[in-house]
Amino acid sequence: MVGSIVTAGSSSSAPPPWIELPRDVTADILQRRGAIEILESAQKVCTTWWTVCKDPTMWRVIDMRNSGDDLEIVNLDILCRRAVDRSLGELIDIDIECFGTNDLLRYISDRSSRLKHLRITSCSRISGKGLATAVTKFPELEELHICYMPSITAKDIEIISISCPMLKAFTFNTNGLKSFTFNNRGYMFPHVEINDSYALTIAKNMPNLRHLRLFGNRLSNDGLKAIFDGCPNLESLDLRQCFNVDLRGDFDRICSERIKDLKRPSDSTADYEWDDTIYDGEAYYSDDHYSVGDYEDYGDYEDYEDYEYYENYDDYTNPFNDLPFPANLAWYDMNEDDYL
Repeated sequence: MVGSIVTAGSSSSAPPPWIELPRDVTADILQRRGAIEILESAQKVCTTWWTVCKDPTMWRVIDMRNSGDDLEIVNLDILCRRAVDRSLGELIDIDIECFGTNDLLRYISDRSSRLKHLRITSCSRISGKGLATAVTKFPELEELHICYMPSITAKDIEIISISCPMLKAFTFNTNGLKSFTFNNRGYMFPHVEINDSYALTIAKNMPNLRHLRLFGNRLSNDGLKAIFDGCPNLESLDLRQCFNVDLRGDFDRICSERIKDLKRPSDSTADYEWDDTIYDGEAYYSDDHYSVGDYEDYGDYEDYEDYEYYENYDDYTNPFNDLPFPANLAWYDMNEDDYL
């Protein structure tokens, strides 16, 4: 009966408070939980929430951030595809962390031509070629954030920037590097090999940038000067742990005058959301620092069962019930170009 629930040993009781919330308030609450929690649990609470969670406007922003061990990788891949499907082509912002592959990026790019914001973090099975190919289908992309993706080269960034002329915010973060050497008087001082290739690529191909983060980059003052020349509208710049940049003297004054929000190489990383470990330069590039996991790629997605059996779910069921996740997941061998 509407407005009541019958339980063993009791008569009727008032409906749970979440049932009577306005739809927009319910949607706002659910969106703050992130895509993983919505698909894994929140949508199963009741038919009201299930209906809200099926609305394509709920999936214009998809947050798939995770610690890497919240769920099996196969589940994350399938959940992400399910979320993209629910957006019905209206996806504008997606965040993928620790589980993305080239195949998943292709899936997203084939269905999300209106994407404006893309953030990829620690996805070792997304290659430079895979990313560069995907963004060619995102002509409206305004923000691209790449974090801890050492396989992405300066050439990849060049191809990406040419495909995304509207890019206004760009992030290319990695771990800060410091090696130590000795001068001719026997004093030890930090030294990191300079690499201005990324900075020069950004300067040449991203003239409309307003926000740039290069945490841990090996650019020098020359690369930074090139960025200033090539990106005249730059408003914010994060150079933390860029140990080859020397902002002393007049150059510091110039940077301060040009950039409204400037983070210097030695500034605090207390508010930094990722790993701020400073690695020894030689150890960082050892063969075992980065490795592709033993897990396989995931497919047969079209055969995956949706949560249709929740259509008739009772609005007054306890939201904290621990309902099982479907176990009939299909596997297939990894595509060859997932390693390209």
